This record gives sequence, structure tokens and C-alpha cells, in this order.
Amino acid sequence: MEKLVKIQIPSTLKKQLVDDWDFVTQQDKLVKLPRSPNVDDILTKYLEYRSKKDGIMTDSVGEILKGIRCYFDKALPVMLLYKKERQQYNEVVHDDVSPSTIYGAEHLLRLFVKIPELLAYVNIEEETLIRLQQKLMDFLKYRLSPSSILSYTTI
Repeated sequence: MEKLVKIQIPSTLKKQLVDDWDFVTQQDKLVKLPRSPNVDDILTKYLEYRSKKDGIMTDSVGEILKGIRCYFDKALPVMLLYKKERQQYNEVVHDDVSPSTIYGAEHLLRLFVKIPELLAYVNIEEETLIRLQQKLMDFLKYRLSPSSILSYTTI
């Protein structure tokens, strides 16, 4: 039986996803790369924030963020890019370069839409899945605010 992780994306971020789709697919604009902050920066800053807030360095949060980075790097070329972005990807990402050091919040947000289907068949206990869902929601609320994204250039 498949377990579904439900990630409630805040309405401001849903609007951001729609705007992102419109810019790339309808207006022929691409995100300016490399992004600052990039995905690695965003994950590191979140880990620092959680450590200060909780007063300790939590291994579970660090592991989740490593997982997000790994999923991002693997999923980006396969399922997170629009067709019009593929040439740009081929130009900027090479064998020795991790996409998470080039791409930013715009593409990371797209990953959060795909996470439920990516985790659907992962062998994970339900209690762990619930905690993971809570951590992912906390991350979304913390970091992926609309002000941190949207910097496009015409193709």
C-alpha cells in the first residue's frame, strides 16, 4: 500500500508556482543562473536557523536536508525543468557541478510539489513519515517565501 506524504503548499507559494510556469512557458523567460542564494545556501541557512531555534543541532533535520539536496540534484534534470529550460541546464551543469550549487528557490519549490510522488514508495514507518511531513512544512514556511524568488531573463 502506498503512503502519501501530504505537503500543504501555502497559497502565496502556489501563486509563485503559477507565475514561474507562466514566465518560463508562456513568456519565454528563464531564471538567471547561478542563483544567490542557491539551494545549498538555503538548506544551510535553514539548518542554522533550526539549530539556533532549538538550541541544538538536530541530526534528523540535517539528514532531511541532505535528502532534500540529493532528491533535488537527481530530480532536477528528470522532472523539475520545463522543456524551455533544458538547454540552459546543459550549458551550466557539468559532471563536476551539483545543480544545488547553481539553482535556487524557484526550482526547489517545484521539488516540494513532486515530493509526495517521490516518497510514495519509500519504505518508511508511518510515524517517521508524519515527522518528515511536519519538518518539510516547517521548511516551506521558513524559507521559500515569495520575496526570495523570481528573477527571470528573456530567452
